[in-house]
Amino acid sequence: MSTSELPLRHEFTEGAPRSPVLLMLHGTGGTPRDMAPLGYRIDPDAALLSPGGSVSENGVSRWFRRYAEGVFDEQDVLRRAEELGEFVERAREHYDITDRGLVAVGFSNGANIAAALALLRPDVLTEAVLFAAMSPLSDVPRRSLTETRVWMSNGEHDPMAPMTAANRLVDSLRDRGAEVTTHRHPGGHDITAEALREAADWVRQRR
Repeated sequence: MSTSELPLRHEFTEGAPRSPVLLMLHGTGGTPRDMAPLGYRIDPDAALLSPGGSVSENGVSRWFRRYAEGVFDEQDVLRRAEELGEFVERAREHYDITDRGLVAVGFSNGANIAAALALLRPDVLTEAVLFAAMSPLSDVPRRSLTETRVWMSNGEHDPMAPMTAANRLVDSLRDRGAEVTTHRHPGGHDITAEALREAADWVRQRR
């Protein structure tokens, strides 16, 4: 299988042997290459698998469609989560990394699609680091997530991912048995230095 046969454009860096694979998921308007510095801050030895969102919104890349700020096309969320799940499965086979742990790392729209993938496809993703995430779905299927671990950082004054929506995601995950660690900061829609340090510690402590 050539990389052109994989369903999403992407970049891949192999990393050190036996290190985890970080699935790097950019925010709105980002690119796969944008995520590498963040990945290396979290784990400098990790392999980086960085796909790009296939939805275009006014010329910028996203993971799924939306009707307005914070109002998502939930049918498209479902479809794009499946698309991402298929990409992850095929890419892990293509790069021969099926025996290495996988941790999704997403920011904003990338964190939201990672959350959707964790909720919908626990056979594909059971660990995620989410920066500025909110609930991507109002009606979440009842799947057991007892093997799932999620670390989340949210700003208490984030106008794009308000705490009520972030807390709905926490509740959806915990109600299905996931282990969720939350980090709060007094800022907005951003990634703080403290959040990066805590996320890196959390990844290092992965089972």
